[in-house]
Amino acid sequence: MTTTRLPLFPLNTVLFPGLVLPLTVFEARYRALVRDLLKLPEDGPRPFGVVAIRDGHEVAPSAVGLPEAERPEAEAGAGFAADDPMRSFHGVGCVADASTIRPRSAQEGYEVLATGTTRFRLLSVDAAGPYLTAEVEPLDEVAGEGAGALAAGVLRAFRSYQKVLAGANERTLAPGQDLPDDPSVVSYLVAAATMLCVADKQRLLEARDTASRLAEELRILRQETAVISRLPSVPGTDFTTSPTSLN
Repeated sequence: MTTTRLPLFPLNTVLFPGLVLPLTVFEARYRALVRDLLKLPEDGPRPFGVVAIRDGHEVAPSAVGLPEAERPEAEAGAGFAADDPMRSFHGVGCVADASTIRPRSAQEGYEVLATGTTRFRLLSVDAAGPYLTAEVEPLDEVAGEGAGALAAGVLRAFRSYQKVLAGANERTLAPGQDLPDDPSVVSYLVAAATMLCVADKQRLLEARDTASRLAEELRILRQETAVISRLPSVPGTDFTTSPTSLN
């Protein structure tokens, strides 16, 4: 098993391969993380790991790890020690490459533009340093049976979903934006662009293969489209007509 150690950036969101993640970095521990990324060659990758937080709260407002108030005793026996930060994170995350790092002009901190690259399984988390680091195992993307046909069905369902969300507005995509043909890219784009909670997005990230992810997306899109079409008013119109960032 090949493993890698990465700086870890826990967030209340799920990052998918190929999608762009803008970050405003102002906390001391994450400024330290970015400073270390800046020490890497500018023309090479500057990788860090993004994992979604299970309890939906930002990590440690004053120290690395989680404050005691966010460590319910009920979780202590769920396979992790009471002081193990791993139990607060989902077990699969995404490597992000910080392609652009800019110091903030008005105050300390950085504006970071990162792109998801590959999934990983979280093996361990070390909270001893100035920021969290993790030992991770890369996860290959496997197509699975029927991924191509499923991708075509998901694209049709996604356009119907966008159209219902947009209501009377017939535009379903921003001008000039086309949807991709590659099944894995389709699966991640749709997972990111569909209005779902973190737990649902996390399940899509963790899917065993592309075909399984697409099949679940097809089920979700059909269900959500049917539900939204029966609502008296439709929320989130701007969400479906703004561009989605692709790698």
